[in-house]
Amino acid sequence: MVEPALSQLYGDSRGRLLTLVSGLDEPGLATPVPACPGWRVRDVVAHLTAVGEDALEGRLTGPPTEEQSAAQVARFAGRPFPEVLARWDELAPRFAAAIDGFEVWPAVLDVATHEQDIRGALGAPGARDTEVVCLGSDRLLTWLQPPAPLRVVVEDRAYDLGPEGDAAIVLRTDRFEAFRWRLGRRSRRQLADLDWTGDPSPVLDHLVVFGPAATDIDE
Repeated sequence: MVEPALSQLYGDSRGRLLTLVSGLDEPGLATPVPACPGWRVRDVVAHLTAVGEDALEGRLTGPPTEEQSAAQVARFAGRPFPEVLARWDELAPRFAAAIDGFEVWPAVLDVATHEQDIRGALGAPGARDTEVVCLGSDRLLTWLQPPAPLRVVVEDRAYDLGPEGDAAIVLRTDRFEAFRWRLGRRSRRQLADLDWTGDPSPVLDHLVVFGPAATDIDE
């Protein structure tokens, strides 16, 4: 099967997210996002808008630091929300072209992750079996480099990861959960409570790209 362009994955997540937030009133936009401590729904959208702006204007060449992300949110803090959305609309075509041109998987993972963050905040679960979750989880699991042999089993594949050798540690999960815990949307306690065979302690602190979350995130 031919995989869709990264710009399509980005655009699909962005479109679903815009549908979620476009009709929100001010209290809705001020809903705290547990997966992004200290941020509200409007702040997450401001961050996503500013990522495109900063990348296209040469201020960002990789995932933003915490300081850069805070500055992105602050930049849009005083603007009316429709103006923020209009700016994202303006940037999106050029940013999507750059995502394809430079194969910017982090931008795709970022918007898809924040889509789920906002869904969790608003109590609007969905889009868990989308192409971006399937393909994104595949990339994230393939990139996982634990210090001990680990087998991760999802719905349609087993990933043998880490050093050569028999995997005494086995994790049974699914693509959506893998997508979430790899990007720090589960606490260490939640990671330890996953479906493990064997002692996960050698790999537990190596499962996430960012995080883990400071508190449990339930979705």
